[in-house]
Amino acid sequence: MHEIVFGLSLALQSSCTPTNEEAAIVLNQTGFEQHGPKLAILRTDAEQPVAWQVTDSDGSEQAQGFSQPWGLDASAGETVHRIDLSALTEVGDSFQLQACGSRSRTFSIGRTSYGRLAEDSLRYFYLNRLGIDLEPEFTGGEDWARAGGFMNSRATCFHGEDMMGTSWPGCDYQLDTAGGWADAGDYGQYVVNGGIAVWTLHYAYERFGQHGDIERLGWDGARLPLPESEDGLSEILLEARWQMEFMLGLQIPDGNPVWVDAREGDMETPRPTEVDGSGLVHHKLHENRWLPLPLMPADADEPRFLIPPSTAATLNLAATGAQCSRVWRDLDAVFAARCLAAAERAYRAARRHPDLLARDMFDGGGAYGDLDVRDEFYWAATELFLATGEDSYRAEAGHYRAQLNSWRPVFWANTELLAELSASLAEGQVADTAEVTIINTARRYQEEMEATGYLYPLTPEQITWGSNANLLNRALVMAAAHDIAPSNGFRDGVVHALDYLLGRNPLDQSYVAGHGERAMQHPHHRFWANGADAEYPPAPPGALSGGPNWRVMTDPVAREMQGQCAPQTCWADHVDAYALNEVAINWNAPLFAIAAYLEETESRPD
Repeated sequence: MHEIVFGLSLALQSSCTPTNEEAAIVLNQTGFEQHGPKLAILRTDAEQPVAWQVTDSDGSEQAQGFSQPWGLDASAGETVHRIDLSALTEVGDSFQLQACGSRSRTFSIGRTSYGRLAEDSLRYFYLNRLGIDLEPEFTGGEDWARAGGFMNSRATCFHGEDMMGTSWPGCDYQLDTAGGWADAGDYGQYVVNGGIAVWTLHYAYERFGQHGDIERLGWDGARLPLPESEDGLSEILLEARWQMEFMLGLQIPDGNPVWVDAREGDMETPRPTEVDGSGLVHHKLHENRWLPLPLMPADADEPRFLIPPSTAATLNLAATGAQCSRVWRDLDAVFAARCLAAAERAYRAARRHPDLLARDMFDGGGAYGDLDVRDEFYWAATELFLATGEDSYRAEAGHYRAQLNSWRPVFWANTELLAELSASLAEGQVADTAEVTIINTARRYQEEMEATGYLYPLTPEQITWGSNANLLNRALVMAAAHDIAPSNGFRDGVVHALDYLLGRNPLDQSYVAGHGERAMQHPHHRFWANGADAEYPPAPPGALSGGPNWRVMTDPVAREMQGQCAPQTCWADHVDAYALNEVAINWNAPLFAIAAYLEETESRPD
């Protein structure tokens, strides 16, 4: 029998030609967990199954079998076979897959595979702090220690002409704007993006608490030291608090008038109008022009301005403030009360001004515009109900939920599923209803994943700016679905998503700095700018690239590729490729949440 199989193997090998000689076989470059799914992709046009073999460091065979021809993966632009290695559970470091006359990279199989990624992806936030000197004992290496920038920052409202030529009078107050995280590759700070990042860290902590895993996994302050570390206080919460404090500082004190854009419908020209600003939240904070690259924070000396408040930013504070009050209630009652008071003030202000919509009219920072805020109202009302138990918020949430026509994928402008994920951690009817939505949404993601050769749970429409975060946010929903229905294969989908980011993709590329043999190195970033100037630090381990983007190819590198690449391959590791290779807080937050979730579920006691 052995001779028959061996003969068939040789026959099949001879009819197989790889379509990519340099990387005929791609897989997760950081290794596999012992008992989880293990998938490799063989790039070949062969119509019949191809024999494969896994050997260890001594050359001894550990597993063998035949590939599954899948066919053309249109968004990858190539024909592929899948090779399922899941039956291989031997722990080791130097396995190698052979098929089609080619060899894969060596790979490892470990009992715990995601802990370092979880730590590095959370440390990312400390490394992006503004308003504080970064000390080497907290940075993970001397390269990323630096002097702080924007220290003792105070800002007033934008005044002068915007990009549309509209004049803004400014305001009579200043706000304390020190702290917070740099949002992405620039120094702008945006409430809607900071809000979803804070929510994701809080949600990960709440979920760990529900499963009793905070102390077991060391997320009670034992894994990543921070300047604020205290016994028993989680580094997840301490890091989220750094940004939460900043966002609280952007809420307008009672009694202050402020100028807002009160245009309606399809009006193209801004309409500055003075309103009572009490409780509203400024949409963002940044300079009046884009700062040059590279540039260290301590060297950035342009004045910064508060951009007019928006309903979306105000509701972000309402939602995250309510969530903050829940997670801090038993740890710091004073801070929890402050968060809840700000959240309720913000919600009342948003009800007074439900149509202050952010648009692209101020230079120096991203617009983060959102022209439909019904999902933010639903999210904020849900979080406030979960924090207070008040029926009025439950009724408000039901009112806005009824207006939502579909459950769009999580995105900074699409927040309805955030409400469902938070509600699923509660009890009673609100949790039951949320669980149905989560399961149905996760099943759709599974179907979309199975429709691709690479088991990539994104449609081509989602391969846009920040596609890797779109992927991770879908994984976040599948992770929640696994908590609800563990036997339905949802966790495997989460593993496949992370495998894709770590090398099992058409570019044979790990999109996470410091993780994998071909890891991202040159993000678009002001101070991790080694790609622009060798005197600047490289990207730190755990920083996630935005990823392939064939829909919004606006940077000079992407424009050269436009029309020349399949959607999954429209990417470059280049400092100037801001539409492809920027990093951002709202992308790294789900990377941490997913890596930490996989570590927790992989190591959970039976």
